Order: sequence, then C-alpha cells, then structure tokens
Amino acid sequence: MIRLFNVYYPVRTLVLLAGEAIIVWTSFLLGTVLQYREDSYIELNFEYGYYKLLAVTFIVLLFSHWLDLYNPSSVTEKWEQTFRLLLVLGLVALALALIISFFPRSMPRRDSSLVGLIILAFALFGWRSVYAWLSQQPYLREKVYVLGTGERAQRLVQGLRTRSELGVEVVGWTGTMGGAFTLEAVAAHLTELTNQHNVHRVIVAMPDRRGTIPVQQLLLLRLNGVKIEEATSWLEKMSGRIEVEQLYPSWLIFAEGFRFSNGLMVLRRVFSIITSALLLLIVSPLVPFVILAIKLDSPGPVLYRQKRVGLGGSTFFCYKFRTMGKTRKPTRGQPGRPTMIRASRALGGSCAVRGWMKFRSSGAC
Repeated sequence: MIRLFNVYYPVRTLVLLAGEAIIVWTSFLLGTVLQYREDSYIELNFEYGYYKLLAVTFIVLLFSHWLDLYNPSSVTEKWEQTFRLLLVLGLVALALALIISFFPRSMPRRDSSLVGLIILAFALFGWRSVYAWLSQQPYLREKVYVLGTGERAQRLVQGLRTRSELGVEVVGWTGTMGGAFTLEAVAAHLTELTNQHNVHRVIVAMPDRRGTIPVQQLLLLRLNGVKIEEATSWLEKMSGRIEVEQLYPSWLIFAEGFRFSNGLMVLRRVFSIITSALLLLIVSPLVPFVILAIKLDSPGPVLYRQKRVGLGGSTFFCYKFRTMGKTRKPTRGQPGRPTMIRASRALGGSCAVRGWMKFRSSGAC
C-alpha cells in the first residue's frame, strides 16, 4: 500500500495508472510525429503540443476512471474489460471531435489525433495483456488473509490459490492455526500474519459470527488501509454464482455489485436506445406484414397494452404485438383461457416496450 493524499492505494493500481498514462501520451506523440514528420518539432514546441498531449491523456484517464477500469477487482471478465476499453476509445474520439470543432487550437489537430487514436487502440489492449501478466507476479500480487474456518473458507482458499488470474496470494487463513478457536486466538493469529506479510485484504468467511469475529482488529486494519470484504463476493467472482444458503443481509447492503456510477448508467441508457433504434430500423419492413397477419387472423387491436412496475415503483405501459385471441368459454372443470392466434409462433419472441423503463430485467414483456 502507498499512501497519497491520506488515501491508501495498492501498488498494482498505481502501476496500471502510470503505465496507461505513459502509453496514452506516447501514442498521441507518435501520431503527431508520424503525421508531420520534420514539422513535428514545430508542432510540439511552438504550438504547445506537449501540453495538448497532456490534456488528451487526462481525458483518456478520466473516461477510464469513469468506467472503473482502474479497479481490477470490479472487472473480472475479459469480455467486460474489452467492452469498456472500446467504450473509452469511442468516448475519447467523440470528445476530441467536439473539442476540436469548437476549440481547434486546444487539442492536437484532427489528423494527428486520428493516428494517435489508432495507435492507442492497439497499445491499450497490449498494455492490459502485459498488466494481466504483471499482476500475477509475486511483487504485484495482493496479499490476502481469509478469516474463517470450515468447508466454505477452505473452498475459498483453494479457489484463490488456483486462480492466478485474480492476482491475489493467500498468506494465511484461520484454519491453519492450532489450538482452540477462541476470539482471542483468532485475533492474535490475524494480527500476527497481517503485520508479518503486509496484508492488503481480509476476506471474512466465518460460518458463525456471533462472538467469533475480532471486530477491534478488523477496525484497526480498516483504518490502516486494509480492505475488509465478504467471502460471498469472491466466491461469486470464481464460480459466477451467488451462494444463497450462505448469504448474509449485510452483503446485500455493502456489496459493490449494486454500485452503478452515473456515467455508466447514462452510457448504458444511450447504448440501449441506439441498439433498439437500429433493431427497429432493421425489422421495420416486416411491420406492415405483421399488422396484416394479426388483423386477418382475429378481430381486436394490433398492439397489446399492459401496465408494469419498474425500479423504485415507477409504472409504465408495455406494448407488444398481440398474440392472444378471444377467451374460450369455461367447460367442465376447466376455466376459460385466451386462445393463441396463428401468428403467435412468429410473434412470441418479439416485444416492443414504450416508455421510460427504469429497470434492468430481461424478458419484461
């Protein structure tokens, strides 16, 4: 841990940030040199070129921080990291285009910025691959202590030791201590190993927490910059599943998975609108035939409308092409049920929702 401005930062995070800053600055520097050749000296030294490169670097790092790319523990899947990196490149290209259009002298010129972005795209993915390898080396691996005993804690320790891509090293866990598992013994073992190995994280995996968790020691570690986390989050990262039988209400409150930054929410909303618009544009030639098929099949409206409840109790109306006909009359012991129209096989999977939906569940309609 390194302390900067009264905040503790892991060394691996600072290495990632510093390496990415150098790569961004170098990429746009190469773009300027390749584009202007001999005139690049004038562009850099007499047109405030170096300051412009620093401004571009700040923009790239800001977008990366905005999308949580400097918190490796929050992005465990490779596809998600790739998507966020591509999103950063797209946002940087859009931001540079807007700034250059209104303030052309505040940023590198358009042609050199384009070359720099192309170089940056390859350099970023290359650097992230190198960093993934570096994070598995002993000098950058985060040291972890697992506080807990039993099958769950043992399974967590084995998983952390076999998943080298997580970039952590288990320096000890409560199950290795000898003697009785009293509160004093657990606290002494925790204090000894954390001081001896300079632990970065403590993962709590205790089956019974009443009177067995050394709260005082955990508070002191927290004040010294050590992260205290639930075992549920790490088991979810390793298996992709949440173990409901070992789920504590406190995890639902403090888990990072429920944290969505405003920037990410806005980007997800914009992405959803653009994707929906493109898909509607693609299927729009089929819409008249769908309407005709529904009208010829059975009487009634073309669209089906139903009220739904979204996030925070907000209500909206869901619209989709009607796939049900008239309700059958009840027979002996059988209640009346609506009939399916013949076009329902083709329409069963289509769902067009209108309104400002404030929820993120799939298959809403």
